Amino acid sequence: DDNPFGGMPTLREAPVTERPQLFQKKLQSCSIVYDFNATTHVKEKESKRQTLLEIVEYVNNTRNCFNEGMMQDVVAMVSANIFRTLPPVHKNPNALFDNEEDEPPLEIAWPHLQIVYEFFLRFVVSNDVDPKIAKRFIDHTFMLKLLDLFDSEDPRERDYLKTILHRIYGKFMPLRSFIRKAIQNLFFKIIYESDTHNGIAELLEILGSIINGFALPVKEEHQVMLEKSLIPLHKVRTLNSFHQQLAYCMAQYAEKDPRLAPMIIHGTLRLWPATNTPKEVLFLNEVEEILELTQPPEFVKIQDRLFRRISKCIMSPHFQVAERVLFLWNNDYIVKLINSNRQVLFPIVVGALYKNSKHHWNGTVHGLTYNVLKLLMEADPTLFDECSAKHRDAGNQDPADDEERKKKWDKLATVFTEKTGKPAPGMPKPTGTAG
Repeated sequence: DDNPFGGMPTLREAPVTERPQLFQKKLQSCSIVYDFNATTHVKEKESKRQTLLEIVEYVNNTRNCFNEGMMQDVVAMVSANIFRTLPPVHKNPNALFDNEEDEPPLEIAWPHLQIVYEFFLRFVVSNDVDPKIAKRFIDHTFMLKLLDLFDSEDPRERDYLKTILHRIYGKFMPLRSFIRKAIQNLFFKIIYESDTHNGIAELLEILGSIINGFALPVKEEHQVMLEKSLIPLHKVRTLNSFHQQLAYCMAQYAEKDPRLAPMIIHGTLRLWPATNTPKEVLFLNEVEEILELTQPPEFVKIQDRLFRRISKCIMSPHFQVAERVLFLWNNDYIVKLINSNRQVLFPIVVGALYKNSKHHWNGTVHGLTYNVLKLLMEADPTLFDECSAKHRDAGNQDPADDEERKKKWDKLATVFTEKTGKPAPGMPKPTGTAG
């Protein structure tokens, strides 16, 4: 019988003294990998699946089953099964957003892989596994290969990887700095080279939990990670697939140390999408979340630049952008920040609000605009009247400016015609001029 699993008794049947040796033998047998694309070895594949289930049950019910020699076999078996070249990603490179309705391609070898991941998770969390010994096998090379697997298209696999990596980070203290740097390097590759990756959301979820545990004051290296690798992720094309997790990381930083809020807001403004409205709405959601965590002294540092952007969003012809930005005035804390700095901020937004009230095509935006104008008027009637008067004066000057501009163009056109004998480009031919 060629079946490597055929001649072995079950662990439950074997005498207690022989079980460790049999467990080791079964571990080594499970290192054999079968090709699920082929229809061969059907019996062996099923025997391996049953053996994997058996060793999971064994480690669940047996104390002290992981000695040093066994650890080496565990890591060798797990490595043989999970470390592989992932198939190429099949995605439309021109799609602005991932089509979430598309079913992700599932890993064909999942009947084996799932149990291997489950077994490895039990190994990592086991009290019998001393990280001081296990770190000889779960080393830097192993961790880099594990991180590579996050690009798997199968969400079930990424979910296991997320849990396992998080547990390793918690248990193996000497690996923590290396794991953070390796994730950072992976983000650099996504930002500056590949622009797509399947596991960004899962990695950010792990980082969100890590950031939550940072001690105060936040170390320089953690601030560098925020500035150099997390904020630039906002420019990645597939932002919508991981924005929720990225925004959570941003909020964790701002909550941990409010002095970092200006860095986050300035970074967001620097990468603001000019022509992608769904992305703009995501940015506005995040801005509101960060502003809620911003202290008044930090708000003053960002108010001018931020509200010039908010003013542009108010006048956006896309109703979802205009609607979303006007909803900022529904947030009591943000309204309080605005009113505290109204001498600077009212003059920036009043003009945009008046233009909306006259020219915006959307009824809901009109209603929201009038509500915001009413709020500003109630907050400081005198300042509001001053800003309104200035806006009207600026509007009244417009026809005179247009007339002045037209005179200058006419003058230039006349000079051009006199010198060349031809009509100025874009101007009608002067009467009486030969064709």
